[in-house]
Amino acid sequence: MKEQTVTPLHLQPDGNIPNNQQLPLLLYRQVFADSNNLEHQFKEAFAQHNWRGSWTNGVYDYHHYHSKSHEVLGVAAGSATIVFGGPGGEEVEVKAGDMVVLPAGTGHCRKSASSDFSVVGAYPGGQENYDICTQEDDMEEKKQHIKQVPLPGADPVAGKEGPLLLHWKQ
Repeated sequence: MKEQTVTPLHLQPDGNIPNNQQLPLLLYRQVFADSNNLEHQFKEAFAQHNWRGSWTNGVYDYHHYHSKSHEVLGVAAGSATIVFGGPGGEEVEVKAGDMVVLPAGTGHCRKSASSDFSVVGAYPGGQENYDICTQEDDMEEKKQHIKQVPLPGADPVAGKEGPLLLHWKQ
């Protein structure tokens, strides 16, 4: 694993997408020194640092968020443009080797992607019972859930000394 360069993005509410008013989205570029078998590398790192319930797939093409869990997305292959924060949010280009940590409440939607695009997703231990919320959900109820989501104990790839713990403080 390389030394991490992390860009925090603070996202404001957008319509009925609450985003997270306390914690920024964290964008990591080119997480691993070796770009071979990224799916395996992300899954191993996530498991080692107690990010559980891992899966490999894409990102939905509609705006959604999770009110009961934080989420990590490690780009295992290809590239994509993902809109974070809701319909008026930030368009971010990601490619194989990048990683995004989404605090609970953060809207995300795939705008476009290469045909080989895939991500490995996971959730902090104890938060694997995530929900999928859209603009149709009662945002006030979901905001109450978001406030109750505990901070993870470790960065998904760098552990207890990782940049997530520097950016996400109580």
